[in-house]
Amino acid sequence: MTFAVPADAYDRFMGRYSVMLSPQLADLAGVAEGQRVVDVGCGPGALTAELVARLGPESVAAVDPSEPFVAAARERYPEVEVLQASAEELPYPDQSFDAALAQLVVQFMSDPAAGVGEMRRVTRKGGVVAACVWDHGGGQGPLSPLWDAARRLDPGVAGESLQVGTREGELEQLFVAVGLRDVEETPLSVSVVHPTFEEWWEPFTLGVGPAGQYVSRLDEDRQAELHELLQRTFPPAPFTITSRAWTARGIV
Repeated sequence: MTFAVPADAYDRFMGRYSVMLSPQLADLAGVAEGQRVVDVGCGPGALTAELVARLGPESVAAVDPSEPFVAAARERYPEVEVLQASAEELPYPDQSFDAALAQLVVQFMSDPAAGVGEMRRVTRKGGVVAACVWDHGGGQGPLSPLWDAARRLDPGVAGESLQVGTREGELEQLFVAVGLRDVEETPLSVSVVHPTFEEWWEPFTLGVGPAGQYVSRLDEDRQAELHELLQRTFPPAPFTITSRAWTARGIV
């Protein structure tokens, strides 16, 4: 899936969670000074920012298939090589990096095995491949309240729980299948305080990702019905959303 939305819309929708996940993913991957690392599916650059802070821009590369996201990442990090490319066809020679990371990307790859296989290919022997995906399958992702309410209104709504990596063990199985060794899967969590219900809800109306597209396609009455149902479900503001991401790490 390619995101054809403005970068600031993604920032307001998912960036509020992903910026808190980035340091944890970098820690898990052992990102440290002296390494060269690629951010696969960089989006507007939440993880890129963390990598630049640790390594410097000259040691970071980033790719994304979305033209507006690539433009935003280039503007935000002008010294980083940001290329428009898919995970399934990374534009780098074999063993170009010490680590390859993919944050909240595997579930959107058209061919996850090919994408993670490419991450393995461009990482040196002994290097690290790491990725994380929200626990939509277990109902612990930041979008889970939206999808739970949507299914109450329309039981046929699939949501995002069937995407690859959204259930415990799936990323680990994928990493093993592409030939990575010493694979470990662990949950990471983030907690975000939302000052009002509307601050939480409004980004869903921007058409970002499957959840945003679902909401934006509802007619006015159905959207209002979903809004009301969710508002009744949430505790009084401010409230905290704690989300879990399944995270896998493997060695080339």
